[in-house]
Amino acid sequence: MVNANRGATGFQSNEFEQEYDRPSKSQMKREMTALQKLGQQLVDEPKERVLRVPMPDELRDAILECQRIRGHEGRRRQLQFVGKKMRELDEEQLAAIRKTIEGWRGQSKSETALMHALERQRERLLADDGALTELLADHPALDAQQLRTLIRNARKEQEQSKPPKAYREIFQILKALQNQSEQQEEHDESAEEDES
Repeated sequence: MVNANRGATGFQSNEFEQEYDRPSKSQMKREMTALQKLGQQLVDEPKERVLRVPMPDELRDAILECQRIRGHEGRRRQLQFVGKKMRELDEEQLAAIRKTIEGWRGQSKSETALMHALERQRERLLADDGALTELLADHPALDAQQLRTLIRNARKEQEQSKPPKAYREIFQILKALQNQSEQQEEHDESAEEDES
């Protein structure tokens, strides 16, 4: 038998349910934790990058201080302080910080892809003499004799399990070529903009 006093009569009432105008405590804690992690990302970055992030000086000083602290407990407490300072920022400031960090991620991914491409090119140079001919055709200013010597030495180093000195030098030459190409492209683009 259904007890009428228990509310099982089919009549629904939300008279006693509370409605909240603010976020729940769990939601606030999730947001605080996310800001703490954002602060941790900034602390983990090199000092030069942190100095370029658009943020209040008080927060920047707290992050730089946290980078200097080596003790576990002191660092943990300073991270808590960084999190507190992060919570004081408005949405625009937080968006600017997030955008900067995302830009670093994209930049580091493209840098990694560029390094892998240079490594593949170096491997082709060591495996195939035709790759050297192509490289010299693309970049006639290169010292062909030096490159041939480095390639020969790198092959010997690999055969004899010696430290890869020439192997690294080839990479540095390829990296310098890449940097020159990028600078030339930037110069050409700025020249085109000046003409317009």
